[in-house]
Amino acid sequence: MTIQKDTEHLESKILHRFGEFAGARVLEAGCGEGRLTWQYAGAARSTFAFDPDFDALRVARADQPSDLHPKVHFLRAEAEQIPFVNESFDRAVLAWSF
Repeated sequence: MTIQKDTEHLESKILHRFGEFAGARVLEAGCGEGRLTWQYAGAARSTFAFDPDFDALRVARADQPSDLHPKVHFLRAEAEQIPFVNESFDRAVLAWSF
């Protein structure tokens, strides 16, 4: 598979066109290495991003901008068993996950 770069930032533009993230509590399923997370998390009040891939989460945590440490939380979890039974979120993000 060839890695493609989004040099025109179309992904971010489309993401923000369909969802307002300012002040929102966001749940991201299948966050991987945080590629999408960094495109909206600065505006969000808080982000809970999960993925079953331990290595991808390790990369996401290592790449996490220091100003986002207080409000972005990465968790290892499967979508079928997310650890948010009684939580509510303003937005949910799911892209390129199966």
